[in-house]
Amino acid sequence: MARLKVGILFGGVGEEHPVSVKSAREVAKSLDTEKYEPFWIGITQDGAWKLCEGPDTDWENTGSRPAVVSPDRSVHGLLVLEDGKYETIALDVVLPVLHGNFGEDGTMQGLFELAGIPYVGCDVQSSAVCMDKSLTYTVVSSAGIATPKFWIVTPNDKIDADQLTYPVFVKPARSGSSFGVTKVSGADELASAVETARQYDTKVLIEEAVVGSEIGCSVLGNGLDLTVGEVDRVALTHGFFRIHQEQSPETGSENSAFICPADIPAESRSLVQETAKAIYHALGCQGLARVDLFLKEDGTVTLNEVNTLPGLTSYSRYPRMMAAAGMPLGEVIDRLVSLALAGKADAR
Repeated sequence: MARLKVGILFGGVGEEHPVSVKSAREVAKSLDTEKYEPFWIGITQDGAWKLCEGPDTDWENTGSRPAVVSPDRSVHGLLVLEDGKYETIALDVVLPVLHGNFGEDGTMQGLFELAGIPYVGCDVQSSAVCMDKSLTYTVVSSAGIATPKFWIVTPNDKIDADQLTYPVFVKPARSGSSFGVTKVSGADELASAVETARQYDTKVLIEEAVVGSEIGCSVLGNGLDLTVGEVDRVALTHGFFRIHQEQSPETGSENSAFICPADIPAESRSLVQETAKAIYHALGCQGLARVDLFLKEDGTVTLNEVNTLPGLTSYSRYPRMMAAAGMPLGEVIDRLVSLALAGKADAR
């Protein structure tokens, strides 16, 4: 049987480029090459697309060739530059291992739609909505699910720092892995925190601090056929969760530990999982997402955020939660590819 030709995109121009490369390396370890013929497409931080042998440390230079996904549906795959000429490589499916801006926000998904190539994960609309935390909160709250109270700050807005109740969190509306996020304890810290967030996005959120445990839930599937992993709890010693910005997260976090399965009551575990599925449905997610919630002392839950292309690194939460539920990363990849192909067939 012929192997499925899978285009695997990684890297990217956003701030999460290094995280994406690490995720791709884990995918490379888990990918069943008897089933799949991988075509590794690395995107440099300058935006150059390169077909390479894989996401090793020197992927940008060793044997790489310029390549792009063609938006022309007659190509249905890659255009690769070789000796001044373009050759075409047809792809059966694309697995984007991209995080954050220009990967998780609907832009790349729009390219795949134009190209007519099935792809893993959420569609254009749900990717864009989930990337923007203010839109996520608006949709989820309209579905009757609790979200933090928040204020939007645009470039021309004036903020009355004395009108807020502290602490608050200031964050870019459209970024990930805690880049640009600051915990603000008093009015004198607010202006600096807003400027930090604006380094990553012109749209900034000021968000109330929710008191509760940080709980995550991995979701896999389309429509009503959803699989959820074991839930986890982020145990913090200080500050807030920002492992992807640490120097050596592979050897352990500076301020956090992951407890999976989470050490919470069974009824809380069930509530987290059912709420995560409800959020997934409300936002129109498909393929996969990690839904992060706060579990409060009164037993209720509040949304934290939704990641539609969560990290797949050796220390990432999504694969850890799925593995704890009996589904290692290789099986997750198999399921995601099948979902992408089935979704494309349904769309016809």
